[in-house]
Amino acid sequence: MESAPISPASLANGAEDAATANLLRIWQEQLGLESITPDQNFFDLGGDSSLAARMFADIEKVFGVNLPLAILYDAPTVAELARVVLGEVASDGWSPLVTIQPAGSRPALFCMHGAGGTVLMYRDLSRRLGEDQPFYGLQAQGLDGGCAPLTSIEEMASVYVREIQKVQPGGPYFISGYCMGGTVAYEVAQQLQRQGETVALLALFDTMNWHEIPLNLWSKSCYWLQRIIFHGESLLRLDYAGRKKFFKEKVEILKDRLPVWQGRLQAIFGRQANDAVSNSALLARIWQVNDRASWNYVAKPFIGVVTDIRPAKQYWIFDKAQYKWQELARGRQNVIVLPVNPATMLVEPFVEHLATALRRAMDEAMKLWRAPDAGRN
Repeated sequence: MESAPISPASLANGAEDAATANLLRIWQEQLGLESITPDQNFFDLGGDSSLAARMFADIEKVFGVNLPLAILYDAPTVAELARVVLGEVASDGWSPLVTIQPAGSRPALFCMHGAGGTVLMYRDLSRRLGEDQPFYGLQAQGLDGGCAPLTSIEEMASVYVREIQKVQPGGPYFISGYCMGGTVAYEVAQQLQRQGETVALLALFDTMNWHEIPLNLWSKSCYWLQRIIFHGESLLRLDYAGRKKFFKEKVEILKDRLPVWQGRLQAIFGRQANDAVSNSALLARIWQVNDRASWNYVAKPFIGVVTDIRPAKQYWIFDKAQYKWQELARGRQNVIVLPVNPATMLVEPFVEHLATALRRAMDEAMKLWRAPDAGRN
């Protein structure tokens, strides 16, 4: 008896089933869960940027495809990600612009990446801002491994301005960023102003004028010592469930940093790179380039208001007036102090304070812009 021919649809279904099974195994291992269904959301299962980085390294080994972490915003389930790895979903190619939340009636908010280069850290902030707040992230060039990372804040800003204007051709613009991302946001706002555009809001989250801060063994040692102290204080503020979640998140962030440090050591000692090493070296390269770019950036005066959103406490080495923005903000510096410690501003449950303050600042900027003959740069 002759067997029936296998249809293309059957072959496709078989490939998708195999991809789904492999992805479920990878997700279960990385998330530490015994059972996951194909339609469950990665973030709802407790996934974050550090887990995503390790998960995508496993995906590259199994499927031979190098996916940007930001694809999780478009394909956050195993079922959707299976179609991506099989090439069933058309791609417009890699882009610095990441759509985190496209819908909503409010003005779009554009948020720049930090030193790590990714924008997954903004997911909780976007969620807290609400479904009516369009939210876009700008990720670092080079994360896809296809091109070299940009080496100056000015270059980054120039690329990101072009990407922003593809979504929003004209102002008023709402620009923001965390830590090093605030530095990029500052230069993006500068370049938009030089084009004659209006920047309604420039919001910097825990961002310093890095160029003014000395880097030496003493300052670095003080930073890391106080970082441990701040994390301990933040942990004590939470209940048991909150402490467990916070501690887990910090452990995952540490795991995320390990390949970066590994890549730096491999670069120093010139070791031959295999696939795992090359991935670590890529992450380390982007982090190093971004750090260097932020410390080399010499900020010029900004003709407008700088909304400086700070934690209640600050690292000793950063807590000086000349490292802030009052001398550069020619409109004024609008300081908003949140009841959080450094390095927790984007982490649950503390991110709620940032979301509340940011939404209020956006509301005030919108009122000012809409008022006759007011708020124009």
